[in-house]
Amino acid sequence: MILLWIIGSTLFVSAISLIGIFTLLLKEKTVENIILFLVSLSAGALMGGAFIHLIPESVEVGGSEVFLYVLIGFIMFFFVEKVLHWRHCHKERCPIHTFAYINLVGDGVHNFIDGLIMAAAFLTDIHLGIITTLLVTLHEIPQEIGDFGVLVYGGFSRVRALMMNFISAITAVLGGIFGFLLYGYVESLTLFLLPFAAGGFIYISASDLIPEIRKDTGLRNSMINFTIFLLGILLMLLIKG
Repeated sequence: MILLWIIGSTLFVSAISLIGIFTLLLKEKTVENIILFLVSLSAGALMGGAFIHLIPESVEVGGSEVFLYVLIGFIMFFFVEKVLHWRHCHKERCPIHTFAYINLVGDGVHNFIDGLIMAAAFLTDIHLGIITTLLVTLHEIPQEIGDFGVLVYGGFSRVRALMMNFISAITAVLGGIFGFLLYGYVESLTLFLLPFAAGGFIYISASDLIPEIRKDTGLRNSMINFTIFLLGILLMLLIKG
């Protein structure tokens, strides 16, 4: 019974990744005009998620040593992106930007952690599991909107971006099942995975997304992008509260 609750809840959260489906109703020119704004939202949400949620939660459990795991996460995401760039972008030919792939990796790790946390909550108490699912849902909505924008901006078609985003999101179900089977080890896993994901989020936001936002040098769009970036951080702060 508990396992069904876990699978159902993680599937529900995973389905949020399909929120970008509304863009299929819009003209391509309209989508092009809003994509960079979604990238700004994602950059802010990733930065806010790392510094407001993941790192503080890690420090509460593991103390100052978690900052080493943050650094390891940052380094590993840098390494993976360099490997992806080497494999897919020979002679600067890169139909899909590497930051789109690295964003999928980061989101997959994050969703897996969400699944672990939701499983632990349901195994403690069903009502706690439901509350945790609602909190994760609120957290995921702005981030998944931004992630979809990043994938489209990175070169994926809208349909493929939806599909890839969902595949990345479904790792929450795997995390839920994993958490159910290995409940006693969940705390040890999250002690490493939370700061590791935080390091990845910081890398993606600072190294990949913010430089893309800076390419638009027009005063009006620059101010809008900066405001939306701050909005992404604010949303994470409000969810924390």
